[in-house]
Amino acid sequence: MSREAPARFCERRRVRFPPPTHRLLGFAGPKREAEEIKARITEFLLDELRLELSESKTLVTHANSQAARFLGYEVKAQRCDTKLTGPRRSVNGAIGLFVPREVIRQRCASYMGGGKPKLRGVLLHDSDFSIVATYQAEYRGLVQYYLLAQDVARLNRLQWVMETSMLKTLASKHRSTVTKMARKYKATIDTPDGPRKCFEVIVERGGEKKALVARFGGIPLKRKRTAVMADREPLKPNHISTTELVKRLLADCCEICRSTSRIEVHHIRKLADLKQQGRAESPAVAARLKVSSP
Repeated sequence: MSREAPARFCERRRVRFPPPTHRLLGFAGPKREAEEIKARITEFLLDELRLELSESKTLVTHANSQAARFLGYEVKAQRCDTKLTGPRRSVNGAIGLFVPREVIRQRCASYMGGGKPKLRGVLLHDSDFSIVATYQAEYRGLVQYYLLAQDVARLNRLQWVMETSMLKTLASKHRSTVTKMARKYKATIDTPDGPRKCFEVIVERGGEKKALVARFGGIPLKRKRTAVMADREPLKPNHISTTELVKRLLADCCEICRSTSRIEVHHIRKLADLKQQGRAESPAVAARLKVSSP
């Protein structure tokens, strides 16, 4: 952003402004000028658009000594005197995105107890397929959100904690040991970045249908410059549905019309979502969709 960049806004009537959004502005210059620019922007938004800036979120941060928090990332200037491209230091002064260490600690804490990974009792009554799929959904959501970070490989700590927690949950369910569960479900898959180890549960469906596969791991922790980040909060543990996934997929039957041809299984967040135009509305539909607790 240049210092004299003009701001243009539509002055027509009935203009609809988007909901509150986040913007990060870069400025090279003294802090005094940065504070003046912030004051001018605040004044313009208040006088012309009747909008107010959040004082707690509108901060001036020195990129060399501090990290700015933006959409869950840490944004700061990099410095490394040993990284050379030809005769010059190519990293110094370049802006980079990083995974906050606080995020990793908080996510690991959700799967730990007493300083070590723990099992999750809420999943003990689910099938092995559902347990692995749940852990993978939570892990994959966080990894994909931070693929733009320079140090996305730091998430290997979270991977180990979640992996151990998952194996402990499976071991408790089958009254076995973590080593036996790891030996039973370990697998190696091919990825664009080479083979990766993971844990895999396969459920055969018979006939010509493909088997159901749930995996944990197998995601390369490598930065992707072209990754598209959806501004959504990653899935958190213990915020899962109690619907038995395998039973729904293996039923191969529509729970509304009971048809068995060309079936696709989709989850809904709540029964009220069925009350949409084009859907059958009857007490029988809701009754069939109820899942008995284990």
